[in-house]
Amino acid sequence: MNTATPARILVVDDEPDLRTLYELTLLREGHSVDCAASVGEAWRTMQTERFDVVITDMRLPDGLGLELLQRMSEEQRPERCIVITAYGSTENAVGALKAGAFDYLTKPVDLKQFRTVVASALDGARATSPRSARGAPAGIQAGGLGALALLIGESMPMRQVKQRIARAARSMAPVLVRGESGTGKELVARALHACSHRQAGPFLAVNCGAIPENLLEAEFFGARKGAFTGAVQDREGYFRAAGGGTLFLDEIGDLPLAMQAKLLRVIQERTVRPLGSSQEEAVDVRIVSATHKDLAALVQQGQFRQDLFYRLNVIEILMPALRDRREDLPALCEHLLARIAGDSGTTLPRLSATALGSLLELPLWGNVRELENLLHRAMALSDGDELMLEINHGPNSGHWQAEVAPGDEVQDTARMPLDPLEAASESVESPSSSPPSEPANVLSSGLPDSAVGDLLSASLRQAPPSLPIEPPRDLQAYLDAIERNILVSVLQQTQFNRTAAAARLGLSARQIRYRIDRLAIAVPNHEVDGPDADSALGASNQPAGSR
Repeated sequence: MNTATPARILVVDDEPDLRTLYELTLLREGHSVDCAASVGEAWRTMQTERFDVVITDMRLPDGLGLELLQRMSEEQRPERCIVITAYGSTENAVGALKAGAFDYLTKPVDLKQFRTVVASALDGARATSPRSARGAPAGIQAGGLGALALLIGESMPMRQVKQRIARAARSMAPVLVRGESGTGKELVARALHACSHRQAGPFLAVNCGAIPENLLEAEFFGARKGAFTGAVQDREGYFRAAGGGTLFLDEIGDLPLAMQAKLLRVIQERTVRPLGSSQEEAVDVRIVSATHKDLAALVQQGQFRQDLFYRLNVIEILMPALRDRREDLPALCEHLLARIAGDSGTTLPRLSATALGSLLELPLWGNVRELENLLHRAMALSDGDELMLEINHGPNSGHWQAEVAPGDEVQDTARMPLDPLEAASESVESPSSSPPSEPANVLSSGLPDSAVGDLLSASLRQAPPSLPIEPPRDLQAYLDAIERNILVSVLQQTQFNRTAAAARLGLSARQIRYRIDRLAIAVPNHEVDGPDADSALGASNQPAGSR
């Protein structure tokens, strides 16, 4: 190790042979090593000495290694702590990371992995020291300030996100970023990488839902030449390509169960076996995952492995929806307009107060992505230096909530107002009123199709209503009315093609048929489902007279 000053490391283990093995391994790397056999002895040593890294076994004669970790945290000591746990002890490993450990190792300890983890901890300790990042907040690399600056907004929710990133960047603990579609989850992952000691390594973003299921293993773990038809050369795989850096797994909830089991093993063992190879290869990556789905609910439904969920959700960062931080809208608009103008080579326009007021009234269910689309279109269609927005467009304008992101949670869509026709016949303000035996629905209302479409889009463009003073007593009827409203809207967009509507909403064909039947939604006789969907879509492109 080529450093002017050797690193100081404390090894805490009650087994003399293991303690000697760790000590000799570290001495060969050029480090200065002290040893202790118990929590009490370790803490007495730390009262008089300062170290760069502390390596402690989980179970010690007078307590747990976590007790030492907690004392270090209470006194805000700067040492990075590595915890050694028993093989297969998922709960201990996750508990150590949540308590603030930099990383963990499982017994029997692989010495190559041992050296890698210690080197990573030392790099992190030096990178976040005051002399290495002048002017940067504690725990944040100087290079990470630019990445944090891309998270626009100084509202309380955004400040909490940035503080969470600063704390999470100090360790190797896996991070799960949750939030609705369009909130900027990948920006959070990039900020985590840039603020960590791994900023010099690669950042690799992977959309788990965009990879064909039969290629997942080869894409993630790599493949040897000839491992399968079409494998004409060795493939590295995402885990090895991200070596020394961060692997961002976007839409992790879309991974099939079989792949979830293989991913869990890689995270636990930190090795991958490429397809067509008999040898496992060590990998050194930090896992950051993201989803707009409720993984806890998927675990309950048997669609996501519970053990993988615990491994990924060591540190959780919740990205707020744009409607929950409206005070950030002016700064966001300014930033997005500057970027759009720079990309297109046009003059930066000024957003009028009227336009900004109109934006503040929109629900913006598509979050920052929808806001950017609105501003992009406004710049393309506006003349002069002042940007004007036309908010009251038809259903294709992009300001409405008919295109619900697949898998959005019920609590989000429950904020949407009821359809005006349903609201007239089924008042949410009157909790005692029981739902009608024949559910009101716009398709059987007798109105022309154009009028129905106008009513739907008008209702969906409204800002979310505030909760009534007294919540509805029949919550299920209230939620059914909202679900019926969404289904009717999307069915009408897709010309009542249930297969297309199911794809739009992230449902299976069976799920949408069940909902249509349960909610008693009347559909025209010409709707098509299942294998005939393609022919129906083809027919929809023909002139009206030919059908």
